[in-house]
Amino acid sequence: MLLAFPRTAVMGAVLLTGFLGGAISAQLRISAPMFSHSLFPLYVAIPMWIGMFLRENRLLVLLPWRREVMR
Repeated sequence: MLLAFPRTAVMGAVLLTGFLGGAISAQLRISAPMFSHSLFPLYVAIPMWIGMFLRENRLLVLLPWRREVMR
């Protein structure tokens, strides 16, 4: 829900990433199949963060290969 509002989108992405990390560790603990079950939260988190970087110009500063900020 926090991802829907621009003011709290970054905090929501960080919290959802933590939640998905816990899901990965739980799947690894029970020895679930790697690519279909264990890495599925990663398949959700990567597009989420790509969208977040495209949406929030403030996050572009964190990219090490980018020297100037787009305005």
